[in-house]
Amino acid sequence: MTAVSAASAAYIVAGLLFVLSLAGLSKHETAKSGIVYGIAGMALALVATVGLASRSVEASAIALIVVAMALGAAVGIWRAGRIEMTGMPELIALLHSFVGLAAVLVGWNGYLSVEAEGAAQPELAHELLGIHSAEVAIGVFIGAVTFTGSIVAFLKLSARINSNPLMLPGRNWLNVAALAAFVGLTVAFVMSPGLGLLAAVTVLALALGWHLVASIGGGDMPVVVSMLNSYSGWAAAASGFLLDNNLLILTGALVGSSGAYLSYIMCRAMNRSFISVIAGGFGNEGAVAPAAMEGEHTEITAEEAAELLHTAKSVIITPGYGMAVAHAQGAVAELTRKLIDEGVEVRFGIHPVAGRLPGHMNVLLAEAKVPYDIVLEMDEINDDFANTSVVLVIGANDTVNPAALEDPGSPIAGMPVLAVWEAENVIVFKRSMSTGYAGVQNPLFFRQNTRMLFGDAREQVEGILKAL
Repeated sequence: MTAVSAASAAYIVAGLLFVLSLAGLSKHETAKSGIVYGIAGMALALVATVGLASRSVEASAIALIVVAMALGAAVGIWRAGRIEMTGMPELIALLHSFVGLAAVLVGWNGYLSVEAEGAAQPELAHELLGIHSAEVAIGVFIGAVTFTGSIVAFLKLSARINSNPLMLPGRNWLNVAALAAFVGLTVAFVMSPGLGLLAAVTVLALALGWHLVASIGGGDMPVVVSMLNSYSGWAAAASGFLLDNNLLILTGALVGSSGAYLSYIMCRAMNRSFISVIAGGFGNEGAVAPAAMEGEHTEITAEEAAELLHTAKSVIITPGYGMAVAHAQGAVAELTRKLIDEGVEVRFGIHPVAGRLPGHMNVLLAEAKVPYDIVLEMDEINDDFANTSVVLVIGANDTVNPAALEDPGSPIAGMPVLAVWEAENVIVFKRSMSTGYAGVQNPLFFRQNTRMLFGDAREQVEGILKAL
């Protein structure tokens, strides 16, 4: 078996492992095995690629590749070990930016190796040079959009910049004009490749990526993270075409298509237009509801909350990002076990975009060893709130906001939400009366059957446990 055939066989196996990884990650019970498959596939792909490169590359270059891989692995392990679950969304957004930057560098390298050298390779000079030039321009464009878009997502998710949408005059036409300019520049680059044209494509794409994500409000950031995941996949696939690497093409296509489908599912869950989100909020005027709202809220103590839970027949817990910030998942899991032991029916209602990452709450609850069978999606549990004794809203806000259904002028109007207000009693765990991530006030807080339990969520849950 030659090195080329061995690498090809390894690529096929790695591709199958990636498919198994996606399949495993689709269910709670098989998620761990899905991660193992993905790690094994990537390790095999790296070994096969380095082994294949060693046939045509000098030993010093291979040594540099190995050093770069070791440094990348060290940084990855260090950051992954230090990051908390609350910081996972912005970390993923930042990782997407690395993929985009890599695609830009691969595209520029392709230009410098072929077009800038006067197409030193004869077969490219006569038949495939135009295709290669198109691959360079498209790869650089997708990569640059992914890079700056991911940077903006990282900044918004980490609260380093305002999460409100950027509302430039004629912003939709700016996006359309940028796409039209890209098509024109690409045609010109294919006809006559030049450094200035490629630089123009790069700058245009960097600006478009920034504007696309900056124009999307914070409430839609979970969808944006998923969308950028898809972009990073297509950027990787574009690099695969330039590098003539079939596995990179396959892997990029898997990531790109699965990320796009996940974004579509999440858009449906939020009643958002898929085209609007990927086009930078096209058609969304970005209205922001006033933060202030007239009304009086009613407070409750941990002891009073414990009394309500003690006499309840059924309890539904709806977690949100605040639970992650307070690291309350362990205490919530203990409270769940305590109530079940007392004969109370306890279930969890998970909104598709609870937290700031798809599956964010599911991961936290699994980490705390909450049984999978009592963790239900919104569609599975929404009809049950009307027959529920007590609902605990722990750190959620926008996903339980009745304004989405009752106020046509709200920025989250039409977004499907958990109908917690239909329960007999609602206890909202919150630090203050501030608005949620979308910047929208929640009329749920002022309802007659709602009680506000202010303070750190973990401390308040532990207080309820103590009272029980």
